[in-house]
Amino acid sequence: MSVSNNDLHNGILSREEIRAIYDQGSEAMIGFVEKLFAIIPEQSKQIESLAARVQDLEARLRKDSHNSGKPPSSDGLRKKPAPKSQRLKGTKATGGQPGHPGSTLRMADKPDHVIDYTPLTCSGCGASLDDVVSTDYAFVQGATCLTAEARQVFDLPEKIHLEVTEHRCLSQTCTCGQVNYGAFPAGITQPVQYGERIKALGVYLTNYQLVPLERTTQMLSDLFGCTLSEGVLQSAQQKCAEVLKPTTEAIKQAIEQAPLAHFDETGQRIDGKLHWLHVASTQELTYYATHAKRGRIAMDEIGILTGFKGRAIHDALASYGHYDCKHGACNVHHGRELTFLYEEEGQIWAKQFKTLLLDIKERVDGAKEQGLSALAIDAMANFERRYGVLIQKGLDTNPEATRSGKRGKTGQAKGRNLAKRLAKRDEVLAFMYDFTVPYDNNLAERDLRMTKVRQKISGCFRTNEGAVVFGQIRGYLSTMRKQGHNMLDVLTTVIQGRPRAPVF
Repeated sequence: MSVSNNDLHNGILSREEIRAIYDQGSEAMIGFVEKLFAIIPEQSKQIESLAARVQDLEARLRKDSHNSGKPPSSDGLRKKPAPKSQRLKGTKATGGQPGHPGSTLRMADKPDHVIDYTPLTCSGCGASLDDVVSTDYAFVQGATCLTAEARQVFDLPEKIHLEVTEHRCLSQTCTCGQVNYGAFPAGITQPVQYGERIKALGVYLTNYQLVPLERTTQMLSDLFGCTLSEGVLQSAQQKCAEVLKPTTEAIKQAIEQAPLAHFDETGQRIDGKLHWLHVASTQELTYYATHAKRGRIAMDEIGILTGFKGRAIHDALASYGHYDCKHGACNVHHGRELTFLYEEEGQIWAKQFKTLLLDIKERVDGAKEQGLSALAIDAMANFERRYGVLIQKGLDTNPEATRSGKRGKTGQAKGRNLAKRLAKRDEVLAFMYDFTVPYDNNLAERDLRMTKVRQKISGCFRTNEGAVVFGQIRGYLSTMRKQGHNMLDVLTTVIQGRPRAPVF
């Protein structure tokens, strides 16, 4: 009786079949055992591979927003983790801090409406006060009207409505007999049309407040009784994007010349397919670019990093490392990865390293509050010494994996990859060496956050053109918001074709 390797792999031989081999003699049994031993190494490799796969899948299941780069929305509702902030516990009380200007409502010098209330009868004798002259009021704080006083209520008018301006072209006859006609201003092209500010409000609602087109038209109808259509809003958005092209290009060039800029990217659905929204930003400027790719191909075509010579703050995406500029790492990302290593894999060095990063941040923040521009030399030397010791612990805890014999790089443990990345001290500790460098990449993440909210509200973009239009308008509005402008005012200038320029 012959036995195939498939039979041995599948373990389907019965006791009767094994006895039949035995009855054939010693040579048959020896051949059977040799086949068994031949497949043991192959099965051992398969078991190791499957065990590693199971371990990797289990690690993925244990990841959430507090120990990885996964967004909180992916945590789900049934297994929502308890909040574990990456921030140090603060010592400041909640609310406004000393020196904060506040925004208390103040009385207006010239109210729009005044309503006087006079007593009808005397509270003492009950006599009528109709013929008594009232005394002047005074601004007195109090819960009861024991003295003459005034109180003001700030509210919307009872009915909000659109103002209608009629433009008329009159004729004049010259002494020579020629009849001359007036000319309508630029933009007044139809017998009846909506004006610039109502269109600017529609663009503001859809692109800044992220209200979908249909709901925007409903809102304008409820508030003002106007029937602005989705088509008019889309045309207004396209006009804004076209007018803003030179400004957007100027923002892009200014970021390229900046001494420090933040970079990040996030997934963006267009026509049901995955694209990427890239952001480059500073404290004063924001630039968005939509691309089908995430990595170096997209970054090269966008063009900012190709000529950037300042310091680029970003996360651990390897594509950023190809560009010839100084780099700064996002230590909040490092903190999450370190959290995973010590919570899920018990790697003590990871907890110690995270504590070290937070210790350095606390010392740097304290120095900034004192008006200092650098840490003391001995303090930095102590931090660097601790840093080097922990990096070595991380490498020792995660030894290099032996070559698997397969083509390409041998996969290494996540702990080793992180330790090697953290070994780039100049990038990780850039915030310690230079106080102008931030600890994290939160600026770029904040600039992307609301675009993700827009995707949750309205779903994907139907066309690439729509995504580009949104990015151009959103980038301009984000820039102008950073520079302290009113969004409706600047959008009105865009609708008028004369966009207010940001400060570069």
